[in-house]
Amino acid sequence: MKRFVITLLLVLGVAQAAQALEFRSVKETGVALYEAPTLTAKKLFVVSRYYPVEVLQSQKEWARVRDATGGIAWIPSAALSKQRWLLVVSAQAGVRDKAGEDGKLLFTVPKDGVVEMQDAPQAGWVKVRHRDGSVGYARITDLWGL
Repeated sequence: MKRFVITLLLVLGVAQAAQALEFRSVKETGVALYEAPTLTAKKLFVVSRYYPVEVLQSQKEWARVRDATGGIAWIPSAALSKQRWLLVVSAQAGVRDKAGEDGKLLFTVPKDGVVEMQDAPQAGWVKVRHRDGSVGYARITDLWGL
C-alpha cells in the first residue's frame, strides 16, 4: 500500500509539472525584455509580435519568461497574449494537408517564422495556421512553444 501511495504521489507530481508549462506570445512588435521586473532595469533585447515565450513566474505586472534559445528575462504582463504562436526552430517547417509525411506539402515556413497553434499536438504533429490564413499540419520537432 505504501508503494502505491508513493507511486501515485510521484505520478501526480509529474502531471502537475507537465501542466505547469505556460506558453504565451507577445502582443505587439517592439516589446523590450528586461533583466529585472522594472522599467529601469537593463533592456536585454526587443521582440516582435507573435514571438512565443514560456512563462516561468508571474509577479504583479511582470512575468519572468524563457525564449526558444533558453534566455530568461522579464516582460510586462500586459505585453503578453494567450494566443499560442509557435516558433520554427528547424531550417524550415513543412506544413501538410494532413498529419503525416504522406500528406501533401501545402507550404513551408522558414526558421524563426511563426505559426499559430490551432489544436493540441497529436502523434508528433500539430494543426497550425499561417498569418495568411493557410491551415495545415506541422511536425512538432520543427517547432518551439508547445
